[in-house]
Amino acid sequence: MEKIDLLYKEWQELQPLPERKRYLLNQRFTVEYNFNSNHIEGNTLTYGQTELLLLFDKVSGEGNLKDFVEMKASQVGLLMMLDEVYENKHVLTQSFIRQLHKTLLREDYTVYYQLPNGEQSSYTIHAGRYKTRSNSVITRYGDRFEYASPEETPALMTDLVDWYNEAEQSGAYSPVELAALFHYRYIRIHPFEDGNGRIARLMVNYILARHGWPMIVVRSRMKNEYLEALHQSDLEIGPDASVGAHASILQIRHFLRYFKSLVAMELKYNIDFAKEKSPNVWWYDGQRIVFRSPSTSKMLNAMRLNPDITIEALSKEVGIVTAAVKKQLHNMQNKGYIQRQNKDRSWYILATPSI
Repeated sequence: MEKIDLLYKEWQELQPLPERKRYLLNQRFTVEYNFNSNHIEGNTLTYGQTELLLLFDKVSGEGNLKDFVEMKASQVGLLMMLDEVYENKHVLTQSFIRQLHKTLLREDYTVYYQLPNGEQSSYTIHAGRYKTRSNSVITRYGDRFEYASPEETPALMTDLVDWYNEAEQSGAYSPVELAALFHYRYIRIHPFEDGNGRIARLMVNYILARHGWPMIVVRSRMKNEYLEALHQSDLEIGPDASVGAHASILQIRHFLRYFKSLVAMELKYNIDFAKEKSPNVWWYDGQRIVFRSPSTSKMLNAMRLNPDITIEALSKEVGIVTAAVKKQLHNMQNKGYIQRQNKDRSWYILATPSI
């Protein structure tokens, strides 16, 4: 068996997870998915701002209002996708994809730009409607890559959705292969003027969740690997968007290899989280944190139970001098594990405990 199959089997053997573990994993995924998927596309909110916004409904620090609104809309889109997975058992439709896009973008908006001759021009980004103008991307190597034309897009999206429903029924692909191939074909169409990457990552999780696999996070710190895997498959398939929109599983071997390693990594993370029982192990944006001093976990738990606790009270609680408490708090704030509100001086714990 492949490594990914062994990991999935191990994950299945851990089910059902204890209620507390399920709760912590759901909270972790809510923050990590929305932060990373939007950060890849340029959203400027920090991990901490994302967690405070989505879990505590708090706005903290400076930030573009559009980014806060976009992050909230992203969470609504995630919940809409999950509702479609668990409440509606019918086949995938283009209408659902367009509704998902409208949820993410909320409304049409105008983009203004300057032409080479200095004149101002503009175009409209349509929420929930396929593109009306051509779109392309400048790759990291400096060349322009064209996606499907507006004229081609409706027919290619019909082909994509029809293919997916038939492939799902036939069982010709594993859920991981199905998700990877759908993602690649969808990206080669790029059916909307904006938001295509976010929709692609939502649809990947729609497919995985629909087949009983845990959902995944494409980490923004690994953005280059993600884009490079897509680029390598683009090079193999060629520039014709229609050919890319009908790519075979063999043609996307570079992206499939990357995608399988990503799913395996996320599965391992979920398994390690589910099995971990040490109070000294915490988690933050896909990473396992082991604190060298037991006093650090004691401090975090004390702050979690009493967000208004003072530094002096923390010193007594964990049995170390206030200077040592301040040093540890400073280190954890710098790493993003904790945050202190300016108004009431209360603490927010942004790292996730194992238990």
